[in-house]
Amino acid sequence: MYRQTLTKIPSRGLAIAPSRAFTTTIRAMAEGDTGSPSKLGSFGGQGDAFQKREKANEDYSIRQREKEKLLELRKKLREQQDHLQKLSDHIDELTKEQGGEHN
Repeated sequence: MYRQTLTKIPSRGLAIAPSRAFTTTIRAMAEGDTGSPSKLGSFGGQGDAFQKREKANEDYSIRQREKEKLLELRKKLREQQDHLQKLSDHIDELTKEQGGEHN
């Protein structure tokens, strides 16, 4: 019937959309189903053992990644400081050879 309505509208020359709207239903999950929030929310609620273990594993892996990034940044910082020290020593050598500064 809706198809017939759509085909009849252009034949009448009306440019008005039909007033009938499509509806969708929301998939409802019961408490305890995978992916449903608990009654207490995600802040300090009592979760089952699987949820607690998964959260602990995720937290641990995040801490490990952050630790690796921090170690890498410290290594890069040490390399940059060494490079700057070498440049500073080189500048000192050049100025001493040219007779600029007298230390």
